[in-house]
Amino acid sequence: MNWIQNLYETYENCQNMLGYSPDTARPLLPICHITTQTHIEIVIDGKGNFRRARIVDKDDSTTIIPATESSASRAGSKPECHPLSDKLQYLAGDFTDYGGEVTSGFADDPTEPYKKFVELLTNWCNSPYSHPKARAVLAYVQKKTLIRDLAAQKVLLVGDNGKLLGKEETTRDKKVKDIFSVLNAQDNAVIRWVVEISGDSEGRAWRDAALWESWTNYYLNSKGEKNVCLVTGQMQILTANHPKYIRREGDNAKLISSNDTSNFTFRGRFITDAQACGVGLETSQKAHYALAWLISRQGYQAGDLAVVAWATSGAKLIQPTDDPIDALDQDAPVEESKTADTAQEVGIRLKKKIAGYRQEIGEREDVAVIAVDSATPGRLSIVYYRALKGSEFLERIENWHETCAWRHTYHAIEVQDEKGKTKKRYIPFDGAPAPADIAEAAYGSRLDDKLKKATIKRLLPCIVDGQPIPRDLVESVIRRASNRAGLSGYDWSKALTIACALYRKYKYGKENFDMSLDETRNTRDYLFGRLLAIADVMEERTLSEAEKKRPTNATRYMQQFSQRPFTTWKQIHELLTPYFMRQGDNASYYKWLIAQVEDLFTPEDFISNKPLTGEYLLGYYCQRQKMWEKKEKPASEENDNADSNG
Repeated sequence: MNWIQNLYETYENCQNMLGYSPDTARPLLPICHITTQTHIEIVIDGKGNFRRARIVDKDDSTTIIPATESSASRAGSKPECHPLSDKLQYLAGDFTDYGGEVTSGFADDPTEPYKKFVELLTNWCNSPYSHPKARAVLAYVQKKTLIRDLAAQKVLLVGDNGKLLGKEETTRDKKVKDIFSVLNAQDNAVIRWVVEISGDSEGRAWRDAALWESWTNYYLNSKGEKNVCLVTGQMQILTANHPKYIRREGDNAKLISSNDTSNFTFRGRFITDAQACGVGLETSQKAHYALAWLISRQGYQAGDLAVVAWATSGAKLIQPTDDPIDALDQDAPVEESKTADTAQEVGIRLKKKIAGYRQEIGEREDVAVIAVDSATPGRLSIVYYRALKGSEFLERIENWHETCAWRHTYHAIEVQDEKGKTKKRYIPFDGAPAPADIAEAAYGSRLDDKLKKATIKRLLPCIVDGQPIPRDLVESVIRRASNRAGLSGYDWSKALTIACALYRKYKYGKENFDMSLDETRNTRDYLFGRLLAIADVMEERTLSEAEKKRPTNATRYMQQFSQRPFTTWKQIHELLTPYFMRQGDNASYYKWLIAQVEDLFTPEDFISNKPLTGEYLLGYYCQRQKMWEKKEKPASEENDNADSNG
């Protein structure tokens, strides 16, 4: 199934979700409508009589309004008008009387915008698809008193000369809400309507589904001849003007464009743009509106890149860009759960959540994953698309989180302490790191958007298609994790656990690594990692007891150790002598532990200076964790253990 057909079917299946929803910033739009930011709300009655007006709050300004194809993508010096809600130059018959300045293309006839608006609205109101609210708005704007009414209500500010004031001409109290608190020029104010009609419980025009349907029916039936839509195979009005605002409001990039008649976009293959791209108006808008809604509702965005996975039924899905905490946080925040503080429990909850998705969407539900990115200014490219069954998608996501799993502690949330102060709390979790975190671990937290996007795009096939992780990416993370002295504690810890996860995934199927210490494993790299961890932990404990804060020798030599392990281990071991002395009776435990690990080497492996692979980080991490788990164990008990095994 191609991407546009899949999105079209998703829209058809989600008709009950049209309009505003508390779980998404952008609504699923009815066709032939767009959203815009409005500034003034005017209340009229059913006969078009003015009642009152107010300034719209910024957090409530997103408004669904009817639009034509040309007005939805308007630009230039003579922008087309919308049919119901728009700027003052279109709605106010007295706009120029109060000094309003029209767009430059209308300079020869400043009344042209108003005339065009009235003509468009009149044609709608005179059609069989008319609506009482539209007729009320028409009756009001024909009175040509809009600016006067708003000025009388102090919604618009007029000077002594009877002209609209500029922002710099007013003496404002910033604590008082006025028109300049929501925009910089009164000329640019956008109006929305509340029509109070007896017996109508929904006066807000932008939330009236019957009004949406009225305009849609009028507009579709006022268009020209129909042709075959190449997506659905149905007879529809074809369009060459496809929606924009896909990734976010104000996003002008389009997925489909056939208006380049001067170059070679379709010339040489087809005679007209309609032959090159015969997509129905309804199909195009439904598909694009569904994609915009899905990205806002459950997608991931990094700069110009947007990624989203969805079921055609409209059911929410775990995203390939999520880590376990992100996936769980969609429904219930983990931070408040006192019973889910361990990393294992987060992993268990994720498995249960995936099982819940399986039950909700079923085995045969169609699922799709799409990633879009800017190709050129004004053009959007599909950089990844995959359509598969729900069971297959969830199986691959679960496989990713199992085979690329490690124990991570870098995920932070903000919580309030007993005194009401906000602080960070780090949540441990078992699972795969998110692609964005992998990119940061590989190239640093200051990586540019271009490199971050490229890394995420490279990882999508690994997650959704089960392809191997790129070797260069694994090696890059390993190199950064080995450069402990050059990273902050947080950055290094994050790089270490992600390096372990990626190396484990890279080797999966050839070798299987546990997240806990394997004391029987005798591979060279794993054992060298264990030795480094023993030296590191002993030095850390000794320095902590002496209340000294400085990097351990293991920390300083870690990068060198990864390249020349045998000679570097000799250096580190010699530097342990003063730490053994400070440990006193406890020193025997560390000496015994080092001897136990060294005994597992073959002589050839131990004296080899061949650079270490990422496996040494697994041994290093697991040994450190094992030793810090025993931190509270009495020294006498540790010594007894060493004596009994010595």
